Amino acid sequence: MTRRIASIAIVLIALILPGVGALPATSTTEPEATIFFNAPCSDCVKYVNGVLIPLLKTAGISRIERKDFVNDRSNRTVLNRMSTDWGIPIPLQGHLATFIDDRIVLEGHVPPALARELLAQRDPPYRRILVYQDLMPGMGDKVTSYRIWAFRGPVKEYPIDTPASAYLAWFTANQKTFPAGQPAPQSRWGLAQFLPLVLSTGLLDGINPCAIAVLLFFIAFLFTLQRTRREMLAMGSVYIAAIYLTYFGIGLGLWGAIVISGTPHLAAKVGAWLLIALGLVSAKDYFWYGRGITLSVPAIGHKAMHRWLGRATLPATAVAGFLVGLCTFPCSGGIYVAVLGLLASKSTYWGGLGYLLLYNLMFVLPLIVLLLLVGNRRTVGQLSRWEAGHKRGVKLASGLSMVVLGGVILLWFV
Repeated sequence: MTRRIASIAIVLIALILPGVGALPATSTTEPEATIFFNAPCSDCVKYVNGVLIPLLKTAGISRIERKDFVNDRSNRTVLNRMSTDWGIPIPLQGHLATFIDDRIVLEGHVPPALARELLAQRDPPYRRILVYQDLMPGMGDKVTSYRIWAFRGPVKEYPIDTPASAYLAWFTANQKTFPAGQPAPQSRWGLAQFLPLVLSTGLLDGINPCAIAVLLFFIAFLFTLQRTRREMLAMGSVYIAAIYLTYFGIGLGLWGAIVISGTPHLAAKVGAWLLIALGLVSAKDYFWYGRGITLSVPAIGHKAMHRWLGRATLPATAVAGFLVGLCTFPCSGGIYVAVLGLLASKSTYWGGLGYLLLYNLMFVLPLIVLLLLVGNRRTVGQLSRWEAGHKRGVKLASGLSMVVLGGVILLWFV
């Protein structure tokens, strides 16, 4: 009896197994999307909730994950890793990014018609595709074009109302001519273009009559106290270091505020126009020195700085440098704001931090050179007299440079 039951079981198993193998496989993989966004940016949240998520759901994507990379910095790390894994170059990384089903990435505020068209593709000629449009219409930006790239060949730019099918037709016709393993495309926002801008603007910002005049006064004062050259270099170094750290701290704070605001392009534009306005005010002093609005340290700031410098100690010198850093920011802060806006919109966190460090190094470079040059009282006296006698010329040159720089930023960088 037992043998008969075993035989029947073996026969049943033999009959069932082929049928099981013939059953169609049911995929448990559903399309999914991950949205990296800036929660404090009201226009970004409006776009994500009002445009992007409804569009994805209509396309059949229900597994949608939202990651705020401002309030949760770990999400920024995830975004950077995904961008690196996909091979997305920095010039094509927007202030928000949507990764869809390992085949589509939308960088910035991509028009819904373009996203809808790509989501509808069933047999595309590419493995992955990227669309980049980083301006924000809700914040007043005028959107005229978008960029698209299938991770092979050159990036193509089209008028904003051109369908993605125009690129797909071009890509299909030309993809055989693209070399395998082609590196990511470069743009004007590479190191070779951004570095000279940061260095030149930092140096221009550092040619600051306010900070230079205070340093000359301080060194002359140390001579009257018969301090040695080593002591003067030590105190001068503390003074410059305090200015550097203060100005760097101001930059970090402004940079964070610009990132949180979600309007880096607007900040860069406002900074450029502010730079032009301050340049005109500075140039005005060549003709009407001291009349009306002028770029100078407030009288109360002068008194406080001289009071601390008069103590001639290292801690007091550090406090004076801190005050100089604070009080000189209004003189040429437009340069700083414009550059910070560009850093916030066109660089990664660590890349922007490196540029910020270099900018501030260039900012204090004139002070470092001046400190090394002054070796005796006569030299200090000559430099002080030259500075006092050429204030108008320095104001004019500085003002015109600021106007030109503001125009360059508006025309070529924002």
